[in-house]
Amino acid sequence: LCATGTAVAGENALVLAVLFYTPSLRAPMFLLIGSLALADLLAGLGLVANFAVRYLLRPPSEAAELAAAGLLLAAFSASVCSLLAITVDRYLSLYNALTYHSERTLGFTCAMVLLMWLLCLGVGLLPLLGWNCLRDQSACSILRPVTKDNAAVLAVTFLLLFALMMQLYLQICKIAFRHAQQIAVQHQFIATAQATSTRKGLSTLSLILGTFALCWIPFAIYSLVADSSYPAVYTYSLALPATCNSLINPIIYAFRNPDIQKSLWLACCGCIPSTFSSRPRTSSDV
Repeated sequence: LCATGTAVAGENALVLAVLFYTPSLRAPMFLLIGSLALADLLAGLGLVANFAVRYLLRPPSEAAELAAAGLLLAAFSASVCSLLAITVDRYLSLYNALTYHSERTLGFTCAMVLLMWLLCLGVGLLPLLGWNCLRDQSACSILRPVTKDNAAVLAVTFLLLFALMMQLYLQICKIAFRHAQQIAVQHQFIATAQATSTRKGLSTLSLILGTFALCWIPFAIYSLVADSSYPAVYTYSLALPATCNSLINPIIYAFRNPDIQKSLWLACCGCIPSTFSSRPRTSSDV
C-alpha cells in the first residue's frame, strides 16, 4: 500500500502539473479532472503517511493515527465524489447540449467543487472529533480507527453513489445512442459506421463502470460484514485494488483526453504528433 501510494501521488501530481501550467485547460471539465487528481494525490500521500504512522513512528501517536485516517477518509471521499461530479457533468453536457456551455460556467463549477471538498473535509474530521474506536477496541472496524457503525454508513453511502453513477451512465448511453441515430439519418451514414460508434461508446462506459466496480465494491461489501477480528491480510488484499483505482483514474479520465495528451507531448518533446485530430473535445465525448 505504501508503494502504491507513492505511485498514485506521483502520477496524479503529473496530471495536476499539466492542468496548472496549460492555460487552455481551464474549462469546467478540466477543473473536475483536476479535483479528481488532487483527491487521488492526497489519497496517495495518505497511504504513505498511514504507513509511516503505523510502522515508523515510535512511540505510536494517537493524534497522528487519527490525522492519517482522517486524510485517507477525506481524500477517498473526494475521489469518489469527483467521479460522481464528472459523471453528472457528462450527463448534463448531453442532456442540455444546447445550453450546457452557458449554464455550466467556470465560476459555478468552482463553487460546486469547493462545496464538495468542504463536505469531504468534514468527513475526514470525524475521527478527530471523537468518531473513533481508540478507547474501545471491540468497536473497531477493518478501517481502524473507524468504528464498525461508521464504516457501515460509509460503505452503504458508497454503494448508493455507485448505483447513482450507474444510472447516470445508462442515461448517457441512451442519449448518445439516440444522437448517433439522428446523425446517421441526417448524414445518411451506413449502419455499420453507426454500430461501430455505438460499440465504442459502450466499451468506454463498460471500462469506466467496470473498473470502478471491481476496485471498490468488494472492499465496500467486506466493510459491511467484517470487523477488526478478521485477519488483516483479508483487509489488505481488498484495500489494494481500491487504492489502485486512484492509479487507474488518471489513465481513464486524464491521459486519454486529447488536449492533455497534446500538453504532455509539448512538455516532453516540444512537439505534437500529426496523428492528433484537430477537432475540439468536450465532456460530451463518451
